[in-house]
Amino acid sequence: MTSKLNYLISVSLKRKIKTKWFVIANIILGIIIAGIINIDSIIMLFGGDFNNKTPLYVIDETNVAYELFESQVKEMDINLAGKEEGSYEIKKYEKSIEEAKQQIEKDKKTIVILLQEDTENTLKATIISEQFLDTLDTQVLTSAINTVKVAIALSNSNISDEEIASIYAKATIERIYLDETKKSEDENMEIIVTTVFPIVILPFFMLTMFLVQMIGAEVNDEKTTRGMEIIISNVSPKTHFFAKVIAANLFVLFQGLLLVLFVLLGMFIRQLIGGNSIVNGLGSEVSKVITGLGETGLASKFIYIIPLSLLLMVLTFIAYSLLAGILASMTTNTEDFQQLQTPIIIISLIGYYLAMMAGVFEGATFIKILGFMPLISAILAPSLLVLGQFGVIEFIIAILLVIVTNWLLVKYGLRIYKVGILNYSSSGLWKKMFKALKTRE
Repeated sequence: MTSKLNYLISVSLKRKIKTKWFVIANIILGIIIAGIINIDSIIMLFGGDFNNKTPLYVIDETNVAYELFESQVKEMDINLAGKEEGSYEIKKYEKSIEEAKQQIEKDKKTIVILLQEDTENTLKATIISEQFLDTLDTQVLTSAINTVKVAIALSNSNISDEEIASIYAKATIERIYLDETKKSEDENMEIIVTTVFPIVILPFFMLTMFLVQMIGAEVNDEKTTRGMEIIISNVSPKTHFFAKVIAANLFVLFQGLLLVLFVLLGMFIRQLIGGNSIVNGLGSEVSKVITGLGETGLASKFIYIIPLSLLLMVLTFIAYSLLAGILASMTTNTEDFQQLQTPIIIISLIGYYLAMMAGVFEGATFIKILGFMPLISAILAPSLLVLGQFGVIEFIIAILLVIVTNWLLVKYGLRIYKVGILNYSSSGLWKKMFKALKTRE
């Protein structure tokens, strides 16, 4: 049995891996992943200018607004854009407005700000540019102008410099948690779960769908070509079933490893060409959270979160493959299997979206229950563990439930598989399946 099992596994893997389409698809996938990681460098190669600062010329006719305007733009630019060096090259422009417009015609990126006194509204500002400004530019410049206006108004109201400084000083914010189990780092973890985590678990979701479709297509292909009869005459249905499941899981794990290698290759290329840290491209707030994980001690949690999550994902891959093999044996063609796999896709989607919204449902009993549910737990339980809504014991329980599910699928699903793989008629199929469940091996 072992030799036949190994032979079927090797044949199945060769059919999947030793094909031109597998090589071509992974070459294209590798290029796409590496390209996404280095998208800014690619755009710069074709004329983009991510690292070039936008010239910002300020014509200050009030003679008091420039310094405050400059400091406000720099502060907000760094906070919003997440760049320590800022996005603007700010200069005080001493020439006329007409000469400033000529400067814009020479450099299309140049932005000119004209600040003038206004007897009614204290300050009047004019923004001049060649084209529309993006949302970030508009937000930074308008906020800075409004801040300058308030500062000038306060200054004209004979308020002392100390009082003005006190007004603009940042408020001291202290966080107090009545729940002693909560920490300030937990709030930051919610940002990671809602923004970064869905990107991390997306490959698992895609590989799961690929696994289900692959097993269904292979079993239906053997049934359609009548090759199943020849195979079953030489090996037992049990051997055939296990061979399909093992080969499919090995292939998916191999494909997952290739995805990791593609990501590492993309990051190596980014480092090789001198690109900025990939973390900085995730946004200022998320970048600060991830950078601060080591300082807060939260990074130590990933020492056990990652191995437990990988174990749960592998076991869930096995569960999906067992279920897909059982369902595929019950169908007579690929179209029927595609209809049967729809509930599996819906279940996976539910888990994926719940994982993204786990922070919103904090403390909800129903989401904790779903965190234990096999097929969903591999996506949902890791996010609950990161958020602190699941402990290690609860996570281990989720793993044990998947193991029990796999055992039940093997014990009872194999009975259905034995009847289904040689069944070519859909009439009375469910009756045959239920009858098979009642029989003993």
